[in-house]
Amino acid sequence: MNLTESNLYEELRTFLQEHQVSKNETQIEQHSHDESYHKASPPDLVVFPESTDEVSAIVKVANAYQTPITPYGLGTSLEGHVIPYDHGITIDFSQMNKVIEVREKDFLVKVQPGVTRSQLNKELKKYGLFFTVDPGADATLGGMAATNASGTTSVKYGVMRDQVRDLEVVLADGEIIHTGSLAQKSSSGYNLNSLFVGSEGTLGCITELTFKVYGIPEHIVAARASFPSVNNAVEAVVSILQAGVPIARVELVDEPSMKQVNMFSETRYQEQPTLFLEFHGNEAGLNYDVEFTKEIVADHQCEEILFEKDNAARNRLWEARHNLAYAYVHGNPGKKLMVTDVCVPISELAGAIEHAREKVNELELNGGITGHVGDGNYHILLMMDMDDPDEVNKAEQLNEQIVDYALQRGGTCTGEHGVGLGKMKYQQREHGEALRVMEKIKLALDEKEILNPYKLVHQKKTRL
Repeated sequence: MNLTESNLYEELRTFLQEHQVSKNETQIEQHSHDESYHKASPPDLVVFPESTDEVSAIVKVANAYQTPITPYGLGTSLEGHVIPYDHGITIDFSQMNKVIEVREKDFLVKVQPGVTRSQLNKELKKYGLFFTVDPGADATLGGMAATNASGTTSVKYGVMRDQVRDLEVVLADGEIIHTGSLAQKSSSGYNLNSLFVGSEGTLGCITELTFKVYGIPEHIVAARASFPSVNNAVEAVVSILQAGVPIARVELVDEPSMKQVNMFSETRYQEQPTLFLEFHGNEAGLNYDVEFTKEIVADHQCEEILFEKDNAARNRLWEARHNLAYAYVHGNPGKKLMVTDVCVPISELAGAIEHAREKVNELELNGGITGHVGDGNYHILLMMDMDDPDEVNKAEQLNEQIVDYALQRGGTCTGEHGVGLGKMKYQQREHGEALRVMEKIKLALDEKEILNPYKLVHQKKTRL
């Protein structure tokens, strides 16, 4: 460590215990990357706070030294959000992992940011409740709020931003604020919840979250429907939504991806474009929804639809879907996964996916298409050799082409993964002069630009 780092370490040690401040090489390496293909970069120190007051004290020290801060959950992000390209301090929130309060009569829960999705749902189950946002990875709730995560259930319940009632946030100068209340609605003041949800650690460190939760449905039915083409499958989804069927999940997995699913999960599903569906409700209502859905998918040449009411069978179905990214990784050793993440209006979805498949084939890339097609969000899972410049260049070309297609049709460059480092180059194109407003907000709240530098709203002169 240089003199500045040594002084910083010693000052942090005045209020943190030895195990809470690490310069261990293994810890440093673990916090130098996420699950993306982006280049790794190590922090100088990793700290493990156990309370909001400790986070505030850490941030005050960092602010005094003008040392960059990178908030870190579990490192499951896919666009380089937690990679500390300006080094500095990584704040690991894994020790702040308590479910603080369950207000079951208000359908609210208060948690620390290091609580994971599965941990929360295990606790909520005691009260007959569940938390809806399901991005696949067992991410921390702080990280999910930071990127405005969504996932398989967003078509019915909404995304992370829709669930947040209040956040406790430590600002760049160490001040602690709350952004909302416990009330179901409010017309008071600016909507700071929406400002900080999706801000990716560039405006403050989230230290506590209050969420809306839901009663566990009386009945749940899942289904798997196979189609002769992706276009048939997507058009079926549009028809289901237009018919007003209150579907809880609807996921598309294309033919190459179904092959990966079968190999990795040891299933025997038909290797055709497939919809994974799920319905929540009471028994009488679900029976009607199921029959209506059968009629709709038949109109779109559905070749097979199988329903699962058994809990174990449903879990196997969704586990196979959630493990799709890992299926590609394990099926392509030595390659890195790049996941695209555009979102378009529902009416544009079929054309967008058809365009994406054409481009994948045209560039001769190894990739599958999947997504939360009920809300217009789809992904291409690309496996690429990072040591092959031609393959990397083709992957970047593909990403650029599908983003352009989405933006031209009123869509967005990222539906749920966030901007991080990977999507910054599209921000001007997508937001125009509104980006200047975002930059002003960033500088107003983080004058020294210490909070997660080089991410989301880029200000500093890059040294990457």
